This record gives sequence, C-alpha cells and structure tokens, in this order.
Amino acid sequence: MPDVTAADVKALRERTDLPMMECKRALVEADGDADKAVEILKKQFKKIQDKRSENATEEGRIFIAITEDRSEAAMIEIQCESAPVATGEALEALGTAAVNQLLNGPGADSPEALMSQTPEGSSQSLQDLYEDFVNKIREKTVVVRIDRVAGPAGGYVHHDFKTGVVFQAKGEAKNPEILRDVAMHIAALKPVCCHAEELDAAIVEAERNTHSEAARASGKPEQIIDKIVDGQMKKFFAEKGVLLYQPFAKDDKKSVQQVLTENNLEAVGFNRWKVGIA
Repeated sequence: MPDVTAADVKALRERTDLPMMECKRALVEADGDADKAVEILKKQFKKIQDKRSENATEEGRIFIAITEDRSEAAMIEIQCESAPVATGEALEALGTAAVNQLLNGPGADSPEALMSQTPEGSSQSLQDLYEDFVNKIREKTVVVRIDRVAGPAGGYVHHDFKTGVVFQAKGEAKNPEILRDVAMHIAALKPVCCHAEELDAAIVEAERNTHSEAARASGKPEQIIDKIVDGQMKKFFAEKGVLLYQPFAKDDKKSVQQVLTENNLEAVGFNRWKVGIA
C-alpha cells in the first residue's frame, strides 16, 4: 500500500472538492500520484450517471443571457433532482457558463453540441465542467433545451428560476427596457401566442361570423358592422391569450401592441419556458 498522508488527501480534497474518503481511495489506487487520482475520480461520472439514470429530474433552473446591445439572447434549461441543487452555487456556475457560451460562441443546435464546446479562456469544455459538477453533487442533472435568437430581444427569469422568457422583436426601441418589461408580462400573463394569425383560423372565422350576424340582427348599419366586429375581435384575441391584444401588465390602459408601437418595435415572437414543462 502506498504511503498516502493526510496532507495528500487534504490537498486532493481541496483540488476536487470531493469527499475525503473517496480522495484517499483514489490516491491509494493511483499509488499516491495526485494527477492519476484526479483521473480516477473523474471516471466516477459514468458510474454516477448510470446509477441515477432512472431518477426523476423534477427540479431545475432556467438561465438567460443577453448581449449588452440586446442584439441577441440565449436561454437554457437545466433539470436536476432536488431544489437545493437547483438553487445552489454549483449549478448556477455551470448554467451561467453554458448560457454565456451559447450566446457568445458559435452557436449550437442541441444541448450535446453546446456542451462539447470550450468557452474562450477556459482549459475545460462545458462537458468537463458538467462531469465535474455531477461528480461533486452526485445527482442526475440534464441540460434539457437551448435557444438563441436574434434581437432586439428582452429576457426575464422569475425569482424562483423556474420560469424564463425571451421576447424577440424588430425595430429600434426608443426605450430598450420595454423589451424586458414585455418579457415580464409574458411570464406573468402566460399568452399562448404572439399574433392572432397563430390561432386556429376556423375558430377565428366562426367567432367573427357570430359577431357579424349578431350586429346585423340588431339592425346595425352594414357600413359599420366590420368596425364593430373588429373591436369585439380584439377582446376575443385578448381572452384567447394573444400577446399583442392583452392589456399590458405595467399599464393596463394600453395593449401590448400599443406599447410596442409607441417604442418603434414590432413583435416577432417569444419563448416562455417552465422547468419540466415542454
């Protein structure tokens, strides 16, 4: 048995942040070679992954990063098993590194493609960081989905980290903060789509016909029926969860559409994510 001292174990513990007994076992297996011991400990990732593969990941956190000029935004969702891990510093560090790489790197079309990248200035890939995280936390953790959009864009993550929104527009905003305000509105009011055209056309047509027939039956002049129906349809669209027709959360005397128009913006779309809900 190699001569492994308490100081050796302590040094490896500080280097890996793993339990003392595991550090000691790895040093013994590595004949006291600290570098070999680190590699042995890293190989534990696969064992942990296999052992916990069937565990449910019902907790997690959403991360958002936006360029300073709001020209691009990125969002990722990471799921894990427990609330303490979801809100812990270790997951925060991993998620922040991943979302910043998604925003500032070459882009990625899948979580796997993103995790294979190495952030600028780092000696470790995101996959290396992820495996170190799993070795340390000993909990199933999954990068579930990623998204990156062109701006101008605004983003918002709720205080519990479980709801995240990226709102995408076009134009040059008078007040760029309105982009974040609309993202907050989406988080709170939960619209189902951005534009009325995204609703089922048959349902929209049937609703419009109902209002038109009612207006004619009440004796309204034909030349103003369309105008009357247009007003009624705005209320219908708001009730159906069309973002642009909803009363704006920060000023319900105006619609989201009105607020955007006042700021020289036109809505393109949004992603509203809730941890664990596709």
